[in-house]
Amino acid sequence: MRIDCITTFPDMYASVMGTSMMKRAQEKGILQFQAHDLRAWAEGVHRKTDDYPYGGGCGLVMMCDPIFKATEDVLGLPSGSLPGAHLDAGVKVVFMAPHGQVFDDACARRLSAEERLVFVCGHYEGIDERAYALADEVISIGDYVLTSGELASMVVIDAVVRKLPGVLGAEGGAEEESFAAGLLEHPQYTRPASYRGMGVPEVLLSGHHANIEAWRREESLRRTRKLRPDLLD
Repeated sequence: MRIDCITTFPDMYASVMGTSMMKRAQEKGILQFQAHDLRAWAEGVHRKTDDYPYGGGCGLVMMCDPIFKATEDVLGLPSGSLPGAHLDAGVKVVFMAPHGQVFDDACARRLSAEERLVFVCGHYEGIDERAYALADEVISIGDYVLTSGELASMVVIDAVVRKLPGVLGAEGGAEEESFAAGLLEHPQYTRPASYRGMGVPEVLLSGHHANIEAWRREESLRRTRKLRPDLLD
């Protein structure tokens, strides 16, 4: 998979994409990643990517012209291409914004099947509405406001990339995590078997795999019923 991010703050990705599984996915050749500085497509001495909103109000709004130009260049399209011209190339353009579809595991799984994703990240007060003509999907990671779309895109990228075959060390690990089957994951334990008076459930020490699987299923249901009953609906 190839992932590109169009951003006014490309350096924000260095830590997340250069560490742990995201780094290993790139080293294995499973993932190609690049963050593109939106200012490279901005005009003027100061390379401005934002301006004051029409109609007044607080904050600054990201201008549509640099976003259109950057997206066209990153996708290898000629200047002035109509929105949607990239669809035949197997690319999905994703905007991160509060008004988007709320991100979940099913969305992560669906995006992980794409050959290439291009994320456009908002900042400041928001993005000129006309730029959304480029979006195949608009995604939100929750009902709250962050400083930037870069942070949100990193959450989505991590959730998507870990579903790619070969990224996780444990085969099938992604299928056993919370939300993969629509439920919260069962409790997990490791050594020692007893710690400060707290023990590991005996069934996990029994070696009886059928009983262990039954216990895990029941604990998954119990935890979901207690903490996220909406998932059972």
